[in-house]
Amino acid sequence: MVKVKVDAKKCDGCGTCVNVCPVNVYELKSKKAVPVREKDCIECRACEVSCPKKAITIE
Repeated sequence: MVKVKVDAKKCDGCGTCVNVCPVNVYELKSKKAVPVREKDCIECRACEVSCPKKAITIE
């Protein structure tokens, strides 16, 4: 099972992950990215690579 981790201390809520994720894993809540559909992750790593703050890790 895929684990999607967002470091809340690094995340600035820019929304890049929301925009690049092809399967809509993320939503912004309280100005932070939250993986609300983690089970849908296809491990493309677009969010991990695109995050300007390097706040996302896919395991």
